[in-house]
Amino acid sequence: MNAYWRVLRSGDFGRLWLGASVSLLGDGMTFLALAWLVLDEGGTGRLGLLGVCFTAPVVVGGLLVGPLLDRFDKRTLLIADSVFRAACVASVPLAAAAGGVPVWLPFLVAVVYGLLKMVPLAGFPAAIPQLVGDRDLDTANALESLSFSVATVVGPAAAGVLVGAIGAPQVLLLDAASYLVFAALVATVRRPLSPPSRAGRQAGKQAPKASLKGVARDRVIISTTVAFMLFNIADGMLILVVGPWLAKNELHGGAPVLGALTAALAAGEVLGAAVAGGGRLGPASVRLIGLAQTGAALAFLAVLGAPLELVVGAGFFAVGLLTAPMTVWAQSLRMRRIPPELHGRAFAGLRTLMTGTAPLGAVIAAPLLSGGNLTAAAVTMACCAGLPGLYLLLSFTGDGSAPAAAAEPVPERADTG
Repeated sequence: MNAYWRVLRSGDFGRLWLGASVSLLGDGMTFLALAWLVLDEGGTGRLGLLGVCFTAPVVVGGLLVGPLLDRFDKRTLLIADSVFRAACVASVPLAAAAGGVPVWLPFLVAVVYGLLKMVPLAGFPAAIPQLVGDRDLDTANALESLSFSVATVVGPAAAGVLVGAIGAPQVLLLDAASYLVFAALVATVRRPLSPPSRAGRQAGKQAPKASLKGVARDRVIISTTVAFMLFNIADGMLILVVGPWLAKNELHGGAPVLGALTAALAAGEVLGAAVAGGGRLGPASVRLIGLAQTGAALAFLAVLGAPLELVVGAGFFAVGLLTAPMTVWAQSLRMRRIPPELHGRAFAGLRTLMTGTAPLGAVIAAPLLSGGNLTAAAVTMACCAGLPGLYLLLSFTGDGSAPAAAAEPVPERADTG
């Protein structure tokens, strides 16, 4: 725990992480509360539209947010984003108190959420190298991963209880308050989070030029990104389709069993992130990522143990346990290899690419399981996750922190030719 206490005691990072964690917890309640409002007003037919409004704008937002993060102070952007979204989310309970929520308002809030999702999702990791030293990158990234894992489970669970107790509009009021907490804590960050190039000019130094073309030529960045995109297809299959299908048709436990499987996955993620961030498994490297991804691919095959709930649950736990270190190590590698003045654009673009492939898993898994072919679904998940994992494991030499001999590192100065 010494590594975690050292990072959290650093002050600025600890406050930023706490604010982001509170905000993520509020976000975890938002979709369920909005979905409940839509169900009350228009039935199940509008839930699909709400899902599209929540997810589709992320792609557009990711393209717009990155350049802003590289041009302006990240504190200013995070505060402005949080205050604006707090006002948008609070418009629903205010409208309810004034006499009724317009039919279109939950969809508008979902669109705003999707458009601005990448501000904290890319802004927080882009700020991490400016707040902690190189030796603490794995620990800081593990703390971010822990926030996501906990919020994914606790947020929807808390929303389910609170919607029944105080109503969906009041749950959204809590989410609005979480944004304001984040904004207030970001405002206490004393260390400048200005773009590195601007900070260099203010100090009288000439910052080296860098180009996204250099990032696109980096074999480590490209290989790990493609590997994660393929892994997220398998992860999307498991979470969005295979898990619910198993709970209903093979494990015969319904929603409680699905909740237990989701909890097992999240528990594995929490433990995996905690171990990876403690530095006990060694420094971040491509080969470690490949090893973890290959192991996770084998864990997907545990779904074939149905109807044994313990076997399937252990598989979900193992997937989470091995997924979290992959995420921590890959993010640390990107922070070290990508020029600081490109962190905003790079993290926004890469995270948009990686998160965008999960829905493809649902598209692939649905027709397989409609025919009851669980074996084909399990093998597909294992191949999507395992083949790129094996490539990372076998294609990089040494400690894997640098690409193989044929690859070139990201140049400090862009090629002007």
